[in-house]
Amino acid sequence: MIKFHGFSKVKTAVFISGTGSNLKNLIKFSLSKKSPIEIVFVISSNSKAKGLDHAKNYGIRSKVFQSKNKKIDENKILKILNKKNVNLICLAGYMKILSKNFIMRFNGTILNIHPSLLPKYKGLNTHERAIQNKEKQSGCTVHFVNFKLDSGKIILQKKVKISKSDTPKKLSKKILKQEHKLYPKAIMKLFSNL
Repeated sequence: MIKFHGFSKVKTAVFISGTGSNLKNLIKFSLSKKSPIEIVFVISSNSKAKGLDHAKNYGIRSKVFQSKNKKIDENKILKILNKKNVNLICLAGYMKILSKNFIMRFNGTILNIHPSLLPKYKGLNTHERAIQNKEKQSGCTVHFVNFKLDSGKIILQKKVKISKSDTPKKLSKKILKQEHKLYPKAIMKLFSNL
């Protein structure tokens, strides 16, 4: 489980693949006094990820891993994380599935944010599927990562109403706003429970 010693913040790595709006939000959260985390590294699976700019702007080191060999990439990532004494990983729009071996090495200390009310709509295209199925609400979930996709223990969820006029894009924007609030809340909840 996560080691938290009251005064020193928990060294955290954030994994991204895209725009990095959740990353930017987590960085801002980490800089507040009450935050239990300090973001020390950003890993991206995409060299064109806009999120890399956020890391650069805040002076956080980052590295891109996009080779075809997942095992080699993950071993290199583990070396970096060990060197940086990382005890918590936050996945924020990371589009690669981590191997069992990697998850075991960080047992119980990998979090993910998913744009649906899990266990509904695991995987991709969550907004399209929710609208197609005429759901009245969707939302977002922060959960622990385990060996099954989007199936780990839920930490927090936030519901969002789906309007008749919502398109997948509109719904995505509404939910993203809530994601930005939910991720820090979930981290605070996690550490207040220790």
